[in-house]
Amino acid sequence: MRVVLSTYGSRGDVEPMVALAVRLQALGAQVRMCAPPDEEFRELLIRGGVPLVPFDRPWRSWERPPTAGERQQRVADFIAAQYETVAETAAGCDVVVATAMSQFVGPSVAEELGIPYRCVLFCPDVLDGLDGQGFDELFGAPINSHRASIGLPPVGNVGEFVFTARPLLAADPALGPWRGPESVGVVQTGAWILPDERPLPAELLAFLDAGDQPVYAGFGSMRTVDEDSARVAIEAIRAQDRRVLLGRGWAGLAPMDDQDDCFVIGEVNQQTLFDRVAAVVHHGGAGTTTTAARAGAPQVVVPQGGDQVYWAGRVAELGIGAAHDGPTPTVESLSAALGTALTAETCARATAVAADVRIDGATTAAELVVAGDAAHRL
Repeated sequence: MRVVLSTYGSRGDVEPMVALAVRLQALGAQVRMCAPPDEEFRELLIRGGVPLVPFDRPWRSWERPPTAGERQQRVADFIAAQYETVAETAAGCDVVVATAMSQFVGPSVAEELGIPYRCVLFCPDVLDGLDGQGFDELFGAPINSHRASIGLPPVGNVGEFVFTARPLLAADPALGPWRGPESVGVVQTGAWILPDERPLPAELLAFLDAGDQPVYAGFGSMRTVDEDSARVAIEAIRAQDRRVLLGRGWAGLAPMDDQDDCFVIGEVNQQTLFDRVAAVVHHGGAGTTTTAARAGAPQVVVPQGGDQVYWAGRVAELGIGAAHDGPTPTVESLSAALGTALTAETCARATAVAADVRIDGATTAAELVVAGDAAHRL
């Protein structure tokens, strides 16, 4: 079986697809993956042993999220950045599996080639539209303009076209259960986790061993955070009498002073790291939320937008941490949230929920993809 996986987005959109690719290869499938050429993503695919077919334009080249008025043009730009690569790669293959911004081109490519298309979601609430607008209004014009240019008819229901009637939901049932309508045949597989066996750097290990468990603060690929965010996080953690681990992230965060209670790290094995911290302060990406939950680490989620608001709410609802109200904390508001996360009750709840988080989601999904039409009858 020949499978094309396609994703165009941040690390949270790439790493789970690498996890799926690894499991597909273990089942004997031939896999090629279309993804952004950013160095961080290249390294992920190399680590997974997955062949990369890079898009021309790196994900980091999109300088900022679009405004509401720019969304349709951004979709058109995303389509232009991906279509030819996906179409060429999928020729001669048996199925297209797409997520993130690749959902705007994956179904059209599959339709052109007469092969199945499987949609992947990482959050249960993405089927509800955006800011009160339906998908036809948001995305219909650029999608149908592109389809016309390649000789395909327009689509009348963009949501069904992009997400299909039976999407794969790569989210853990304990953290993000599907509660939507029965009319949507979502198949929830569990989160797709790429095992990380890399050792932590020696200097980081030395810092961890030198005192009590620190609190980690990092915002991943969010570039909207700034140096003030780093200052607020450091001061709020210190206000809880905790040492600080600051994740540099895509925003390039840096400490505000040279005190030895703060250590700055780049990209490391979070699966191992989060076992060694008192709490995790983060933006609420699906991957970070799941990794912290697996480790039993209490969380403070400071959502910057999109599905991060959903994950912040779930962390609070489950009692495994706190959801900050809004994307821009103050020292006082973040310290208060940390106070909640660091209580004995929250720590105990985080430990209990960790035991329920599944790790076999990628295997389940790979079996469904390989089963093909038979999987649609399950």
